[in-house]
Amino acid sequence: MTARQKVFVSSVQKELEDERLIVQNLLNTDPFLSAHCAPLLYEFEPASPDKALDDCLRSLDSCQVYLLVVGIEYGTRVGNLSITHAEYRRAKDKELPILVFIKGDRGIKREGGTSIFLAELDEDGLKYKRFGNVIELQKEVRAALVKLLQDRFNISPTSDENQIAENTIEATSPFESKPLDRLKWNDLDHDVARNLVTVAERRDSDDLKEVDVLTGAAIRGLVWHDPATGNHYATAAGIVLLAKDPSVVFPQCRILADAYRGTEPDGDPRDHEDIRGPMSLSIERAIAFIDRNTRHPMRVVGLNRVRLDEYPNEALREALVNAVAHRQYEDAGRKIILEIFSNRIVILSPGLPPSPITIAKLRSGKYRPCSRNPVMAQNLSYFHRIEERGSGFRRMRNHMLDHGLDQPIIGTDTGYFYVTFPGPGENIERIQVPAHRLLVTPAIEAQLNERQRKMLQLLVEGKELASRQCEAEFGVTRPVTAADFGKLVEMGLAEKLGSGRSTRYRLKGLSESLSNRKEESVNRKPQNKD
Repeated sequence: MTARQKVFVSSVQKELEDERLIVQNLLNTDPFLSAHCAPLLYEFEPASPDKALDDCLRSLDSCQVYLLVVGIEYGTRVGNLSITHAEYRRAKDKELPILVFIKGDRGIKREGGTSIFLAELDEDGLKYKRFGNVIELQKEVRAALVKLLQDRFNISPTSDENQIAENTIEATSPFESKPLDRLKWNDLDHDVARNLVTVAERRDSDDLKEVDVLTGAAIRGLVWHDPATGNHYATAAGIVLLAKDPSVVFPQCRILADAYRGTEPDGDPRDHEDIRGPMSLSIERAIAFIDRNTRHPMRVVGLNRVRLDEYPNEALREALVNAVAHRQYEDAGRKIILEIFSNRIVILSPGLPPSPITIAKLRSGKYRPCSRNPVMAQNLSYFHRIEERGSGFRRMRNHMLDHGLDQPIIGTDTGYFYVTFPGPGENIERIQVPAHRLLVTPAIEAQLNERQRKMLQLLVEGKELASRQCEAEFGVTRPVTAADFGKLVEMGLAEKLGSGRSTRYRLKGLSESLSNRKEESVNRKPQNKD
């Protein structure tokens, strides 16, 4: 596999910030381009244009492709040339592949320097593409880079990758890439940003410096730099995912959660919460809300005592991630809704599936994925370890069926897209025990002798055991029982309590299970209403 080609994105910064972010996001989220290209956008402080030019050219020298976007303004000059113009000449001298995209038609009045620059491009015989909006820009940039990779490296996208890209570009909302100036970098939750960069770059959190976190957030389309002020601001996507309370800027960035006693909504839910905060954390708070308002029966399976969940958390988390990632953010009046009933859970997200996805295609599982908000979808996949591209509803269905429940129901209602998870109702026994929840796997059980298995079975049933009791029960000596208990402790199956004659053993983690059940009971009590 060829190394990723570093693509230097050159343009006047302030005027074309939208376009710069769109190109960066395209190269980072497109399934084909992201595997073979890496965008590089240089940001400079206007107070030092000479140093900025040197740094820009140094960065350009490390790249293999030069991508130029031209608008109306000529940009900051160093001597007779703007920085962008000087970058172009350096790329020409280095004989880099040069891809040029011009905003607007020939009739647009441009600054004098820009007109001279465009005349030079014509004299150099460069072919360029014109665009009128960011959708056209994405299509032209992708087509040019795909052709470049085909010609140079004989690398071509699959038909699926092409279809996904086409669908996503058509469906992409301009919302998430808006370079807003509402919240500065210091206003964001840096712990959340650090967690994101740690996972995305597979690095140790302790090794990340503050500048690494900022750079990582900027590369992923969550932060942008304003050269006029020298400040870093959150994009709309950055506000949704990293702001301490995104609803301060976007009132729609909340999850309204209600838990009802029966099968229909009423005016007095037994529990409710208006969940606000970085939406990546809000999803986990929504999962916690579900956890405290659903049942968790204990079941003994072989040598295991397992606390079950009424619904599979993996399916619920997937639905919540989809709701945050793919909702229609332009609808500022509606929030994501989470409703828990005695027989089902419903998650509602504002907006219908983006074209060409239909409800029928989602139900059949025969669709190619596309995202209304690809930057958010990709970043949420890092937070929640969920693959952002495709098969989400198939995974939800499989999680539900593996849990012993019916598959989820999807549909639309008054402009909302909903996913309904049918529960077990009165038949709680239908819930299956996930294999990963078993404390004692067959491999572990194979390491135990018959006596140790019986001792562990008693511990699983909730009993505490002492050496004297086991000596009498199994007709063995004190050293034998000490060795048995030692092995169970060493394997992480039992824990020792007390000392001396009062020494006893119980199942490892039993206190946590009992604490969870006690906390669950407390949390089920009605909370004060706002």
